[in-house]
Amino acid sequence: MLSILIILSNFVRTKLITIFITNKIFFIPINQNVMIGNLKLSKKSKTIVTLGILMAIGPFSIDTYLPGFPAIAESLGTDISNVGLSLTSYFIGISLGQLGYGPITDRFGRKKPLIIGLIIYLLSSIGCVFAPTIYWLIGLRFLMALGACAGMVASRAIVRDLFPIQEIAKVFSLLTLIMGVAPIIAPTIGGIIVALLGWRYIFVLLTLIAAFIIFAVYKYLPESKGADTSVSLHPINISKEYILLFKNKTFLLFGVACGCASASMFSYISASPFVYMNLFGISESMFGWIYGLNAFALISASQFNRYWLEKKSSKQITLITLLLQLLSAVFIIISITAGLTYFIIMVLIFIYLFWLGFLNPNTTALALEPFSKNAGSASALLGSFQMVFGAAASVLVSVFYNGTAMPMAVLMAVFSLWGMLSVLAHKFTIGKLEKKIRLISLI
Repeated sequence: MLSILIILSNFVRTKLITIFITNKIFFIPINQNVMIGNLKLSKKSKTIVTLGILMAIGPFSIDTYLPGFPAIAESLGTDISNVGLSLTSYFIGISLGQLGYGPITDRFGRKKPLIIGLIIYLLSSIGCVFAPTIYWLIGLRFLMALGACAGMVASRAIVRDLFPIQEIAKVFSLLTLIMGVAPIIAPTIGGIIVALLGWRYIFVLLTLIAAFIIFAVYKYLPESKGADTSVSLHPINISKEYILLFKNKTFLLFGVACGCASASMFSYISASPFVYMNLFGISESMFGWIYGLNAFALISASQFNRYWLEKKSSKQITLITLLLQLLSAVFIIISITAGLTYFIIMVLIFIYLFWLGFLNPNTTALALEPFSKNAGSASALLGSFQMVFGAAASVLVSVFYNGTAMPMAVLMAVFSLWGMLSVLAHKFTIGKLEKKIRLISLI
C-alpha cells in the first residue's frame, strides 16, 4: 500500500514537508505566507497533502491496472480490446461524473459529497476484486470513476475556497508535485502486484488506499464551504449554470488553454509506446524509465513555477511557456523531418513536457479565478474540458496514424498553438478591459 509519512522539520529556516513514498524522498517547501483562515502550519500541510492525494486518485486508478490487461483478459476469458473497454468506461464516468458533482458540492458543501464519492469508489473497488466477467468489470470501473471524480472536483474547488487568488497557482504547483508521483510509481506497483499476487489484488490495493483517503479527508480536511440552499439541483437550472460559465470569457479562454495542455499530454501518452518502442527500438523496461523521466520533467517544472510566480504573474508565465512549448514542438517536427537521431527527438520531447508542467497549475488557477460561490461547478466543467480535449487528442493520434512520430509531433504543436491563441485572445480583449478599469480606479 502507498505509504505516506509527513514529517515537519526546520531546515535552513524553512518549513518543509518531507514525503516518503516507497524509497523516494521529495522535499516540498511550504510558503509560510499561504494562509488558510487561522489554521496552523501543520494543519495547512496536512490539508495540502490530502488535496494532492485526492487529485492523484484518478490517474493512479488508471496507471496501476494497465500492466494487468493481459492477465485480466486471460482470467475473464476475453481479449485485451474488451479489457480496454473498462478504461473507456472509466473515462466516460470521469467526464460525466464531474459535471454532476460540481453543483452538488456547491449545494451541500465540499466534504460530505466528497466522502460519499470516496465510499462509492471504495465499494466499486471491492466489486472489481470479485468481478466474475468482463462486463461486470466494465460497469464497476464506470462506478469507480464516478467516485474518483468527486476527489478531482472537490480538491480544485477547495483550493479556490481556502486560498487567496494570488496564491492559488502556487498551491496547484504543490499539488502537481504530489499528484505527479502517481504516473511514476503506479505502473511499477501494478506490474509487481500482477506478477506476485494476480490482477485482482490491484483492486485490493485501491480499496485500501480509498479507506486511507476517507480517513484523511475526515480527519484533516476542513469544510471550506457550507451548504447553500440557493443552489438548485434541478437539471434545467444546472444547465443554465453551466451555460453561464461558458459565457464567462475568462473561464472559457483559460479553460480552453487548460484543455489544450491536457490534449498535448494525451497526444504524447497515446503515441509514446509506439514511438519509443516500435520506432526508436527501446525496450519495455527502458521505456518505463524514460516515461518516468518525462513525468519528472512535468513535476520539476511545477515546482519552478512556484518561484517564478514571485516575479511574474500567472498570465505572463502561461503565455511565455506556451510560446516556448510551441517552439519545442516545431523543433520536434523539424528533427523528425530531417531524420535526426532519436536521442535528439527524445530530449526535445522532454523539454516540451517541461514547459507543459508550467501550464497545468497556471491555467487551472486562471480559469477558476472569477468564481467563489459556484467554484464547484466551475471546477467540474474545467475537469470535463480536460478529459474531452484529452480524449479527442487520443482519437486524433489513432486517426492520423501513419507509422511515424509525425502525428504526435504535429498534434502537440497544434494544441500548443491553440492554447496560445486562446490566452492571447484573453490578453487583447478581457485583459485590455481589466487594465482600463484599473486605470480608471486610480484616477
